[in-house]
Amino acid sequence: MELTEVEAKARNIRESIVRMIAEAGSGHPGGSLSCADILTALYFGGVLVHDPAHPSDPRRDYFILGKGHAAPALYATLAEAGYFPKEELMTLRKLGTRLQGHPDSNLLEGVEVSTGSLGQGLSIGAGAAAGLRLDGLDNRVFVVLGDGECQEGQVWEAAMFSAHKRLGNLIAIVDANGLQIDGACCDVCCEGDLGGKFAAFGWDVSYVDGHDIAALVELFGNLKAAGGEKPHAVIAATVKGKGVSFMENQAGWHGKAPNAEELEIALAELGAEGGNRG
Repeated sequence: MELTEVEAKARNIRESIVRMIAEAGSGHPGGSLSCADILTALYFGGVLVHDPAHPSDPRRDYFILGKGHAAPALYATLAEAGYFPKEELMTLRKLGTRLQGHPDSNLLEGVEVSTGSLGQGLSIGAGAAAGLRLDGLDNRVFVVLGDGECQEGQVWEAAMFSAHKRLGNLIAIVDANGLQIDGACCDVCCEGDLGGKFAAFGWDVSYVDGHDIAALVELFGNLKAAGGEKPHAVIAATVKGKGVSFMENQAGWHGKAPNAEELEIALAELGAEGGNRG
């Protein structure tokens, strides 16, 4: 897929995120928008081995959304990739929907594990990576974490385990947007140098602009090709609410739905056609 096509996917995903959260009347737009380019690069940039027609294919790579509250980003990506009809996105958080407020692997194909209890995603990813190694398989495991999520002690237990087990098939991507529900991460519980911390635990570390899709695709591809025996952490600098000016860098948009007027403004800024269609 050409880069311009991949970038178009990112715009579609952002449009879907704001539409579905507005329709639901609740959800987490800020962190969903900040990781949209990361998911786009993985699913449409030729990085992640996956097949919507065969979501349980044993040859697939594994994707785990540690920051499960950003489920709208994952749902929009899966729908864009053909795992389920886009129309279903408008059922987000409604009674009986498969699209719960946090991903539920029992309801929706393409969701590897149920996530949302922060800190657990990397542990699950490490376990999956270790299991694949035991089976002699070279599938990769990608885990997206929030920087606020990295305040959880379980993240660092998983980091220690992953380095000890030499899980070179594990890639953790930190969506480093600098904000969490209570404000700036550095004010709530400063994590300091996240890359330095992962390195101290025995990980290889890379830094990237989390909104530069070309750079993301290149980096992820290189990491997959390199392999090795060290897990790899990618610190992706992002902007919370990216793409919608009044949401950008605003902690207040961590978990709030736009009203009808705000939705129209957001869609216009995202270049969406047709305005508010629901």
